[in-house]
Amino acid sequence: MEDTPASHGFHMPAEWERHSRCWIGWPERPDNWRDNAVPAQRLFANVAKAIAQFEPVTVCASAAQWENARKMLSDTTRFRIRVIEMSMNDSWFRDTGPTFVVRHGFPGGEREIAGIDWNFNSYGGIEEGCYKDWSQDLIAKKILEVEDIPRFPQEMILEGGSIHVDGEGTCLTTEECLLNKNRNPHLTREQIEGVLKAYLNVKKIIWLPRGLYGDDDTNGHIDNMCCFVKPGMVLLSWTDDETDPQYERSVEAYQVLSNATDATGRKLQIIKLHVPDPLYATDEEAAGLTQGDEAVPRPPGRRLAASYVNFYIANQAVIVPKFGDQKWDDEAARVLGDAFPDHRVCSTI
Repeated sequence: MEDTPASHGFHMPAEWERHSRCWIGWPERPDNWRDNAVPAQRLFANVAKAIAQFEPVTVCASAAQWENARKMLSDTTRFRIRVIEMSMNDSWFRDTGPTFVVRHGFPGGEREIAGIDWNFNSYGGIEEGCYKDWSQDLIAKKILEVEDIPRFPQEMILEGGSIHVDGEGTCLTTEECLLNKNRNPHLTREQIEGVLKAYLNVKKIIWLPRGLYGDDDTNGHIDNMCCFVKPGMVLLSWTDDETDPQYERSVEAYQVLSNATDATGRKLQIIKLHVPDPLYATDEEAAGLTQGDEAVPRPPGRRLAASYVNFYIANQAVIVPKFGDQKWDDEAARVLGDAFPDHRVCSTI
């Protein structure tokens, strides 16, 4: 489609609005997923099945992995999962997939859907990106063609995990990511805001300085740090440990959010969601990766970007990660249950 989504009356809806389907990529590359991605595939299958209890799911797998994905998701009738063949360089569809936008037709008419096809450069380009070849990560265009949904192309580099909206005109993001010179060095902050307003149809952007500590792959995506649970209310990754490098980032974000108002002028209610105790890559995990020149090195001992904020809101359910840290796993389930009283909290590990 020509012009911008906003000019056609489209806007990006909040994640808690009803979904017609969820799209998931299938992990494969051995330099990012240890042990030939077998542990990751098992977990992705569990997540797909958890989501499919509440909404249909499409899982996309490469030609080499299609049979394996079908086998691991064999009970597709029960779980409403379809598996289709699609080439990709990696499986992060939240980042490479389309940003869906909606508009409402005449009173009583059905909601219309379109998709934004952002540009992608592997989280930083040849020098700083996660992998050097991202030529097959044209996922947004492929999905929109499969669904026969209108497409708004946009040359600005942006990953879906770097933005979060309340559906009422407010967008959350981080300076660490969107203002990073490895994305759009030719654009100013004001120009980036202009694109977000024209394509997401938002009126106000709240910039947090940084994302989660250790989230170096994405340069601090908002989806690990902070999100809306309803208009006027946000969840913020938090720690009470002042010796943890995350503490400074959480306090910094809290101060920004405390002084911010949303697009309608509301002060924000902030709910602290404690991160798990620090997790580090083990020698065994690092040894299970194929380390080479194609992707960034992943040595043992590195801090992992573990956050409960990066959950998925399905129809009537919240799919929450678990990290084997019972204290904080249980606390996250409690906090999210209170934040989403009309949703069932489902944990995956």
